[in-house]
Amino acid sequence: MNKLIECVPNFSEGRDMGIIKQITDVIERVGGVKLLDVDPGAATNRTVVTFVGTPDEVIEAAFQAVKKASELIDMRYHKGEHPRMGATDVCPLIPVSNISMEETVEYARKLAKRIGEELAIPVYCYESAAFFPERKNLATCRAGEYEGLPQKLINPVWKPDFGPASFNERSGATAVGARDFLVAFNVNLNTTSTRRANSIAYDVRERGRVLREGNPITGKIVKDEKGNQVYVPGSLKSVKAIGWFIEEYGIAQISMNLTNIGITPVHIAFDEVCRKAEARGVRVTGSELVGLIPLKAMVEAGKYFLGKQQRSRGVDEAELIKIAIKSMGLDELKPFNPEDKIIEYVLAKEQKTPKLVDLTAKGFVNLTASEAPAPGGGSVAAYLGALGAALATMVANLSSHKRGWDERWEEFSAWAEKGQKIKDELLFLVDEDTRAFNQIMEAFGLPKKTDAEKTARAEAIQDASKYAMEIPLRVMRASYASFELIEAMAANGNPNSVSDAGVGALCARSAVMGAFLNVKINASGVSDTAFVDQILLEANEIKRNALKHEEHILEIVNNIIEGM
Repeated sequence: MNKLIECVPNFSEGRDMGIIKQITDVIERVGGVKLLDVDPGAATNRTVVTFVGTPDEVIEAAFQAVKKASELIDMRYHKGEHPRMGATDVCPLIPVSNISMEETVEYARKLAKRIGEELAIPVYCYESAAFFPERKNLATCRAGEYEGLPQKLINPVWKPDFGPASFNERSGATAVGARDFLVAFNVNLNTTSTRRANSIAYDVRERGRVLREGNPITGKIVKDEKGNQVYVPGSLKSVKAIGWFIEEYGIAQISMNLTNIGITPVHIAFDEVCRKAEARGVRVTGSELVGLIPLKAMVEAGKYFLGKQQRSRGVDEAELIKIAIKSMGLDELKPFNPEDKIIEYVLAKEQKTPKLVDLTAKGFVNLTASEAPAPGGGSVAAYLGALGAALATMVANLSSHKRGWDERWEEFSAWAEKGQKIKDELLFLVDEDTRAFNQIMEAFGLPKKTDAEKTARAEAIQDASKYAMEIPLRVMRASYASFELIEAMAANGNPNSVSDAGVGALCARSAVMGAFLNVKINASGVSDTAFVDQILLEANEIKRNALKHEEHILEIVNNIIEGM
């Protein structure tokens, strides 16, 4: 698999879309690079661009973008709310897949060197790419901003890592770094006071606020034995934050960088700002995501807010994302489209191939009934299994929300979450079964003129045939796993939905039996008898147990119905 890195340069232009378009055009001209997001801000006069690709290509695209920005943006005339020190203010690289942070650092420094030498722009390396510990923090590197560069550059302590130690009045300076995934997140306030916004920012950010003697605002600053300012830490780890006023929206915001969402997720940051704001008589009205966010972060946020409502977390991904958006007011200032803001969705949009599970129910049935060989029995069996798990999950969610059962909501929520996982696995297998069939057809279509071609073709056929046995076995496993959920819902769930649990059991049983037929028929094409025997042994065991479970569940269901 290819190594992938993400690049998120911030350009000091957020109002002239013509300039922004020229910069993004040079990025898109580089092969092997995909432009994911362009997020301009008029008040900040800043645009955050996100693109991803293979390392050498990303480095080339980043350099060309920095070069174009240096030609188009004149920092002598730049004004904006966001701290900045150059036409390209920052240019971080983030490892995405199959690449270490150490490798990413090498690429960042390579980019920094080229910018400094070829464009004569002073460059500071920050975060993991920093050469000196005191330069790891971006805020430290950017201290004094563009206006402070003339004095900063004559100070030997602040000699650039690359490029000349002289003031480039047109382009300023640039910070190039390597870091983990960062979420840029702004929280909207019902105030116009920057001072109050800053107070809240100091309350929450990891660095906190300067410690003072006596009066916390006007008192003498406390320093340690080395003469450094002493800080009172804020309440959130891995969070940087400032307060500012956004003229475009007429409100103040808390602007945050969440540098490790595994330590402080976006929903925790949001809620903590809400608490600290309320303590200062300020109300949070919504939030704003700058750039992209991982899918996991949005799903976790949705589950968090559902949990606060004592509602089942076992709902589908789209519902979780909707809850997250509404709970944090991500659509307050402008529409929030998950397809454009969630990194996995943006990448999938470009790579999207038609899927059976994306068809309407009618479309799936009609395609099955057509002359096309797929979808066949294997895909239908997987879909039946998904329906069985979905029915049981529905009962769990209804039970979690049942009036008078409030104390049991977590019990049923846990069951619903298990059901969602089983359902999603089976939906994946609907298309994977068809893909496995297509792999066999492709293997049979390979050339067989030479001995080498014949050998390669025979191996490909065997590999594809083995996979075609493994997929329906996975359908059997997942469908059988749903019996535990179905039985629990039949016995202990909302009695008004007990028949739904019964239908779920029938679907799961049919899925197991149907998939078993596909395991057996595909076994005929596999010459590895040991492999076949092992698969058939497990498949037969699952089949026997599934029939027993179905019988037991239907007995429970019928007893409850007859007792009504």
